[in-house]
Amino acid sequence: MAIKIEKKIVGYQVQNQQNTAPETESPTKLIPIEMNESIKRPEFLLGSTYKIKPPVSEHAMYITINDIILNEDTDHEQRRPYEVFINSKSMEHYQWVIALTRVISAVFRKGGDIIFLIEELSSVYDPNGGYYKKGGVFMPSLVAEIAAVIEKHMRSIGLIKTEEMSETTKKILAQKKSEFEEAQSKKADASDKSDSPFPANASLCKKCNNTSVIIMDGCKTCLNCGDSKCG
Repeated sequence: MAIKIEKKIVGYQVQNQQNTAPETESPTKLIPIEMNESIKRPEFLLGSTYKIKPPVSEHAMYITINDIILNEDTDHEQRRPYEVFINSKSMEHYQWVIALTRVISAVFRKGGDIIFLIEELSSVYDPNGGYYKKGGVFMPSLVAEIAAVIEKHMRSIGLIKTEEMSETTKKILAQKKSEFEEAQSKKADASDKSDSPFPANASLCKKCNNTSVIIMDGCKTCLNCGDSKCG
């Protein structure tokens, strides 16, 4: 279509047809931020401190795990561990404890699946033998107890989901425990000072590391986690 120009041309501008189209606002899709090593440490972190007193150390150890909040105030908000510190008056473990905390913190900040840390650290065995912590739980090493603390923390923030036993399984275990204790009541040692809630002659469960395995109906059964050799 021809246009008649009646005024003097004093300038010109090339018009892009694409730019003349009305702008349409496209909804911005929120992509949740996942933990990765490019995330800088904020000024404030949420922290939890756990105290352990292993018999292989003269003094208690305090394990502090600081968490970062990702996607705060959104539907994708999540709490993830960012760094770990271990403090103690005891100096005999100082070097390797510092090295361990730095490696664990680096894995935390890298993101991805970090739950493998629990299995790796729990499989460390002390050549001098492990020990039993209060409650009758066997710890193969001090490193394994540190792993138990990290696992407890991961469960508390929802990183590891807790698998609860069904009500039927709980009732069966409670019944078996009651029957066993009744059968063994006459043989109980009155001088037993153990803090364990399980029978004195119970053996170690390889699945949950508790001294809670008894022989019931000719089958080894764990009164803590329900593991049974007879299925």
